[in-house]
Amino acid sequence: MLRLSKKMLFAIEAVLDIAYHAGGETVQSREITRRQGIPRRYLEQALQQLVRHGVLVGVRGPRGGYRLAKERRKTTVGEIVRVVRSMETAEDPLQDDGGSPLAQQVVRPLWAELHDTLMTHLETVTIDDLCTRADGAGILSDARRHLDFSI
Repeated sequence: MLRLSKKMLFAIEAVLDIAYHAGGETVQSREITRRQGIPRRYLEQALQQLVRHGVLVGVRGPRGGYRLAKERRKTTVGEIVRVVRSMETAEDPLQDDGGSPLAQQVVRPLWAELHDTLMTHLETVTIDDLCTRADGAGILSDARRHLDFSI
């Protein structure tokens, strides 16, 4: 069952931060922590999992950091949610065999339907969509702040 957790929010915020502020460069985790206020212990764990699952690419070295593994218009919130769900070890109550017939045949199927509907929607929301929302909200991107058009 999908449950909104801090890890999930932090992972979505981190990927959005990378997409919105990178401008083609890598973004270091300390920059994400500074901008988003995400505790490093949550952030590093989430970033490593997102790299393992192909959402991000980790670049080593003094100019290293993280960048999206593919275009932001091809990265969905649903992908990030699936990665975080795989990290969380909490037991899923929908998988419990116990309970009354009402629970098993009415309530749990309802929650399963809601979960499927939500995941279907999250698969249509891209990181590019969220970047557009951030831009519309007037949030200044570090990438735009550092643009240099001089020749």
